[in-house]
Amino acid sequence: MTQTHSQRSSFIGRNPSVLYFLAALGLFTALVTVMSEAVGTGLVSTSFVKTLGKTLCLCLVAIAMDVVWGYCGILSLGHFAFFGIGGYAIGMWLMYARTEIIVADSLAGQTIPPTPQEISDAIGNQIFGVVGSSEFPLIWAFADSLWVQLAFVVLIPGALALVFGWLAFRSRVNGVYLSILTQAMTLALALYLFQNDSGLRGNNGLSGLQNIPGFADSGQDVVSIVFFLASALALALGYLFFAWITDSKLGNIIQAIRDDESRVRFLGYHVESYKLFVFTITAIVAGIAGALYYPQAGIINPAEIAPIASIYLAVWVAIGGRGRLYGAVIGAAVVSLLSSWFTGGGAPSIDLGVYTIHWVDWWLVLLGLSFVLITLFAPKGIGGLFDKLVRKS
Repeated sequence: MTQTHSQRSSFIGRNPSVLYFLAALGLFTALVTVMSEAVGTGLVSTSFVKTLGKTLCLCLVAIAMDVVWGYCGILSLGHFAFFGIGGYAIGMWLMYARTEIIVADSLAGQTIPPTPQEISDAIGNQIFGVVGSSEFPLIWAFADSLWVQLAFVVLIPGALALVFGWLAFRSRVNGVYLSILTQAMTLALALYLFQNDSGLRGNNGLSGLQNIPGFADSGQDVVSIVFFLASALALALGYLFFAWITDSKLGNIIQAIRDDESRVRFLGYHVESYKLFVFTITAIVAGIAGALYYPQAGIINPAEIAPIASIYLAVWVAIGGRGRLYGAVIGAAVVSLLSSWFTGGGAPSIDLGVYTIHWVDWWLVLLGLSFVLITLFAPKGIGGLFDKLVRKS
């Protein structure tokens, strides 16, 4: 009896789904690695390994969205902006370092060795020539330092979320008004990045991010499996971290805020501080997910930060089942992989005689219909259906 009580009082005893999830993720990671072209049999192509790695990153940002919305009740329509900021932060270093190697190799054969200023000018011309410039903007001041840019992956999304959240929560903006504000923030950021003088190459974005310095002698098969493993590790740690938070007293408070904010405030809790903490920490995790995603995607541009991306993120969580960490993972994984299949030409077209259904054109309609049906008939999402099956068994 003492052992049973001890098991129930332990973190895993209260949250057996955490152990199941980590075991399933570990098994999945091992199988993909063994079947990859880099270290295994080649049954899984390099391009699909990248797709799976990107999917794991989307699962991580979906978990962050689930915590801020499903557990705390804040419907943020701007969390994909933090995801994109993380991608831009690491993308700046990747593009600078790769261009520096190319420029150094091209100037190496000169009789007179180039000066550091000449190398810097050549790098600037290579990166910003597409927008009619050759000078480094101020925001690229630390682009040559990997460690500084990695710090920016965490600090910039965190600082933006902290400032925005402080202004919004101290004014007690709630509900749909807060959602509109987060969407406006995302739109403003995207519109700014579309400008050529933003310092981030405008609509062209940052490209060639799949060329990782230090892996010049390795093929994309090796790069893809390295990032896949890193994405799996980040997802495991993120899931464990947020499961620990939601299981703690803090988790009880933020769920109480979701259910009855006024009552929690009446009990003496400083509601705004809790909401600000959740908003900021989930933004940081979203930035980390973006920093892992875009080197696998190879390119990032302002369209990735557009408000529609954050709306898709909310749809993933709703379909998977908000208020359940594994539900967010299920929703993001299912929708992301299906999207790749339908829009990537995997799904065969259907000839109806008078009209041919091309799924590239109809995928968003199918996604919207699925969202409506799940909202009407399975409001707890796929995760809720999974819960019912577990209880019946």
